[in-house]
Amino acid sequence: MRTDISATSEIGGFIGACLVDSESGLMLASEGGGKLDLEAAAALNTQVVKAKLQAMETLGLEDHIDDILITLGKQIHLIRPLEDTPTTFLYVALDKKGANLGMARMQVKKIEASLSM
Repeated sequence: MRTDISATSEIGGFIGACLVDSESGLMLASEGGGKLDLEAAAALNTQVVKAKLQAMETLGLEDHIDDILITLGKQIHLIRPLEDTPTTFLYVALDKKGANLGMARMQVKKIEASLSM
């Protein structure tokens, strides 16, 4: 099992990140965070992922989630279920001023490839 998400701290605008088990809402790994409560973010964003999966099922969308993007006034939150283990997701919070969304998505995808459950 490889759960090292330390490379997330190299993403422009990085605030914090965590690897989350979406069945329980528990963090498997975390990086940074500062004033951002990553434990709460893990649990609450589990609900976001479950809601999206339920919506997809209700709508009959036979597909998977690449990522979920939430843009706030000052922050960007990126949720990416792992391709090989979709019940686990990588959550990354970024400061909007220092972030480049395209680059962040590429970096998160690269970090995902280094993980295994």
